[in-house]
Amino acid sequence: MLFDSLRVFSTSEDDKHRDILVPQKRTRGDLKAAALMRDAGLWLNRDKRILGDIPGIAIGDVFFFRMELVVVGLHGHPQAGIDYVPASQSSNREPIATSIIVSGGYEDDEDSGDVIIYTGHGGQDKHNRQAMHQKLESGNLAMERSMYYGLEVRVIRGFKYEGSASGKVYVYDGLYRITDTWFDVGKSGFGVYKFKLVRIENQVEMGSSLMKFARNLRVRPLEVRPKGYVTLDLSRKKENVPVFFFNDIDEDIGPVYHEYLITTIFPSYVYNYGNGTGCECTRGCLDNCFCFKKNGGEFAYDSNGILVRGKPLIFECGPHCSCPPSCRNRVSQKGIKNRFEVFRSRETQWGVRSLDLIQAGSFICEYAGVVLTREQAQIFTMNGDSLIYPSRFGDRWAEWGDLSQIFSDYVRPSYPPIPPLDFAMDVSRMRNVACYMSQSSLPNVMVQPVLYDHNNVSFPHLMLFATENIPPMKEISLDYGVAADDEWTGKLAICN
Repeated sequence: MLFDSLRVFSTSEDDKHRDILVPQKRTRGDLKAAALMRDAGLWLNRDKRILGDIPGIAIGDVFFFRMELVVVGLHGHPQAGIDYVPASQSSNREPIATSIIVSGGYEDDEDSGDVIIYTGHGGQDKHNRQAMHQKLESGNLAMERSMYYGLEVRVIRGFKYEGSASGKVYVYDGLYRITDTWFDVGKSGFGVYKFKLVRIENQVEMGSSLMKFARNLRVRPLEVRPKGYVTLDLSRKKENVPVFFFNDIDEDIGPVYHEYLITTIFPSYVYNYGNGTGCECTRGCLDNCFCFKKNGGEFAYDSNGILVRGKPLIFECGPHCSCPPSCRNRVSQKGIKNRFEVFRSRETQWGVRSLDLIQAGSFICEYAGVVLTREQAQIFTMNGDSLIYPSRFGDRWAEWGDLSQIFSDYVRPSYPPIPPLDFAMDVSRMRNVACYMSQSSLPNVMVQPVLYDHNNVSFPHLMLFATENIPPMKEISLDYGVAADDEWTGKLAICN
């Protein structure tokens, strides 16, 4: 979370101080975030002698920047495709390879998934064409030595991905062993070292394979998985994109019997609170406009719609504003943009996963239900019905954009007092995709309160944002603020 929130915040601050009339080179937010974390001693797994898996990194984890691989210690070189322990740090005084990035950067590479023919490094010109013979030194020698000793190597695959913050995505695909090496004449006529890597058995499925599977699933679901789909749109065309419903475990199709909500239903009196005021920006909100000031003198989102910093309450532009739907201050009110799938789970009964890669800080969806008055909530409780209590979601929003770990003198922003979320939501008959998300004490999404269609700060919309990069097919989880032995845990989202 820290790297992503710091990268987004750094880029946003740079944009804030750039002169739009004077061409300037944009600051790389990933490089700035990495430098700040390095100076604060927050880089992880700095011992280059770590062989095999990296603690805290799972197969399938995704990264948008090579510098992020360096920060977490998965691949310690920001440019070279081979990372290795130099002879000076090796116990046997020989270089040992630790990880490689397979990204098709060499014309002689071959990749069939479990087997890779990897071209050594060196000898390329600026157009990535082989221009001279490679030598058995540095990374190439380290690969040869790792093969000799039978040591495993971490493999990260990098490929272009539309919508990525960097234009590429890097996926950790697990451990491989180098089984063969030879010197060969490449396609350009120069000698290159080639290494055959074979994936070690009994590992979970490769993340890159799951991404390809999800990509096919988005366009040909019934062809890819002929059995298990109950409906290809649980929202019945209410959402911007279909919400799949998949169950290959039993005959339970309960979710199809509930009315689908695309936004929360508030009591009518909520809309009678306050004056109908808004900005007068006709082309989109600008610095110092009414809504800009209302959010504390800063935009809540960057130009790509990524949350810059969590707040007790975000004021998006509403019906009384003059700005168009494309305004940067209208993000969560537009509805979902990723393809989600509700699925039957043996562990959590129901779950939600995305078929798209979701970037940290991105809007996921609203947690929608029917808001009850205090009297109505008491009646529901007396009848034994379970409700969702927004106050239990906690303040995880405060962690997004919190720079106190970086700067010792960092002063957290002060915000006007906001009333506690003193209401309940009924999702027993009407709900949306968020209501099927499972409980986790280590969630990958958080709740960010947002106002846009009324001015009553006591009744915000509960908008969900990603706190980490979420790869396709990974379950999306939410912290409902309950302990594992809490009786309410079994009633979460009323469908669990």
